[in-house]
Amino acid sequence: MRLAIDIGGTFTDIVLEDNTNLLTKKVLTSSSEPEVAVIQGVVELLQENKINASDINMIIHGTTLATNAVIERKGAKTCFVTTEGFRDVLDIGYESRFDQYDILIEKTMSLVPRKHRYVIEERTDINGNIIKPINTQQFQSLVDIIKNEKFESIGIGFLHSYANSKNENELKEFLLKHLTDVEISISSDVCPEIREYERFTTTVVNSYIKPLISTYLKKLDSELRQKGFNCPLLLMTSGGTLTNVISACNNPVRLVESGPAGGAILATSIAEDLKLDKVISFDMGGTTAKITIIENQKAIKAREFEVDRKARFKKGSGLPLRIPVIEMVEIGAGGGSIARVNKLDQIITGPDSAGSNPGPACYSNGGNNPTITDADLVIGKIDPDKFAGGKIKLSKEFAKNAIKKNIGHKLNVKTETAALAISEIVDETMSNAARVHAVEQGHETSNRTLIGFGGAAPLHISRVAEKLRVKKIIIPTNASVGSAVGFLKAPVGYEVVKSLRMLLNKLNIEKVNNLLTLMRDEAKNIIQNKSENTDYIEERFAFMRYAGQGHEIKVPIENEILSNKDGNKIKETFEENYEKLYSRILPNADIEILTWSLSLSIINEKSTESLELDSYKKIKENSLTDFCNYESGEKIKIPNYERSKLNPGDFINGQCIITEDQTTIVVSNNFNTKVLSNNFLQMEHIDNE
Repeated sequence: MRLAIDIGGTFTDIVLEDNTNLLTKKVLTSSSEPEVAVIQGVVELLQENKINASDINMIIHGTTLATNAVIERKGAKTCFVTTEGFRDVLDIGYESRFDQYDILIEKTMSLVPRKHRYVIEERTDINGNIIKPINTQQFQSLVDIIKNEKFESIGIGFLHSYANSKNENELKEFLLKHLTDVEISISSDVCPEIREYERFTTTVVNSYIKPLISTYLKKLDSELRQKGFNCPLLLMTSGGTLTNVISACNNPVRLVESGPAGGAILATSIAEDLKLDKVISFDMGGTTAKITIIENQKAIKAREFEVDRKARFKKGSGLPLRIPVIEMVEIGAGGGSIARVNKLDQIITGPDSAGSNPGPACYSNGGNNPTITDADLVIGKIDPDKFAGGKIKLSKEFAKNAIKKNIGHKLNVKTETAALAISEIVDETMSNAARVHAVEQGHETSNRTLIGFGGAAPLHISRVAEKLRVKKIIIPTNASVGSAVGFLKAPVGYEVVKSLRMLLNKLNIEKVNNLLTLMRDEAKNIIQNKSENTDYIEERFAFMRYAGQGHEIKVPIENEILSNKDGNKIKETFEENYEKLYSRILPNADIEILTWSLSLSIINEKSTESLELDSYKKIKENSLTDFCNYESGEKIKIPNYERSKLNPGDFINGQCIITEDQTTIVVSNNFNTKVLSNNFLQMEHIDNE
């Protein structure tokens, strides 16, 4: 038996895997003390199913706490120590503006203000040679400052420390002896890669959230053990693998996108089972919506992404983090996203959310602002008596009043029309994000299958599919807790990235092989697998460019041990990938390797069952339900089905609502619905019939 726990901004999802059965629980997130909701939900789920804590062999956890701490600026009081002359790197950034013509541009401010940045005399060159030894006489005065200012965490980032970490480690050792209660992060551990701005911001974010996340994880681990759990607690990383508590406490920056990564893994698993090569993963919860492109049954991965963007689709408007991450776009569009009328009399939604407290107006918990959930309730997408399995009673009256007061009166429209407008706006916002993300990756949307999960995605997915011209939709079982289900499918693994710069025609095979061996040992050590017979999936990549260019492309390295003959093969692979991206190569230019990556993961068993059935039979609805028609705005009656009563081979023609305990699937009149052999719902555009 394994437990998966996903803390979101609104709900905490818990999934218990007992052989092939999944038992699920959804509770409101306790924002101030997130472990309270976790313990409460886990205990309730076990008691309901008469299971002992000692029966659980593994707990897998993902959370948005790291992201929220950065966005809400609720991390530790942090200082940053760097090389003399480089104090302002965190403000200078790329020396560019993300919006060239906005004279009132608002930049994302560094987590560490300038007055809390300190410098040390030292200098290492690009090849790792120490050309100015570190000035140890400055150490004691730095300790005095840190004590006087009561800093809780320290980030250290010296120039070119990725090539030689000696000076960073020397300062770290001194600080550890004299500041026993302060967390310390050094850039050569957190992000040993070239480019000081990204390396420094990643180190600062790691320092900023380290006390919060390490305290939370240790407290959660302790409380779970007090409740009788004696199994390992593993954490989901942004790159889609699992790691242990010690590694997560040391490098919490790798947890920044841990929750959404679980959803991408679920969608990838479904793509493998259904043999789908072109997929869009659509995860909409209570606070955010996440969109991921899955190509050839693999989620696209990246080494850099931005957190806390000031402009939703503008690169450069957030804090860049250099960590292994599943490539996705995340926007403030969830069930709790607040709707309002702006100065141009336009309805806008998000990015702020009502969260779990007070929550949407319909929760009757003091919320006065209209949210997406309120609009869905008024439209008829949600049954007020069956929300969250009937455990949260919704007030349609409160929802109507909030929409009427904040939207209807201001625009002089009926409450139902205002609710439809809110829903339409958020659907367009999410569709536009998916379009932009697909185009940026060089893909289109119309030839893809949309896989939807999260508590709110099934409510909106058919309208989003229409806007993206998608012809097929998949809604898995337990869709409302999809990210937590994805955690159970994630491999235990770790990715190590290190910079070692050299020209390809001067490839130092011995140096590269030694580096890759050290990286493999580091990954194995973090995975901490005791079995000698474990099969690993090992992937190696070089990040390469033509000498003098500003950015690299990712090139796979096939052989485990490189020889002198591999230089030509690496060159061919680089040129093949470069030409695919830019339609040409530069035949006489030198090729440069900047960075190497190596990932290890333990092989998981894959499902190979065929899910399509030979025939389907049309079934009759359980009842009819009131619904606001998108075209006319008038109330109509549409068929209502209970998902628990649907069986493999059932076929539903056209518009309907399918209810389950933790979410509702809304099917538009442009789609028919099939129940596959594993009870997944497959919605197909009627034009295909």
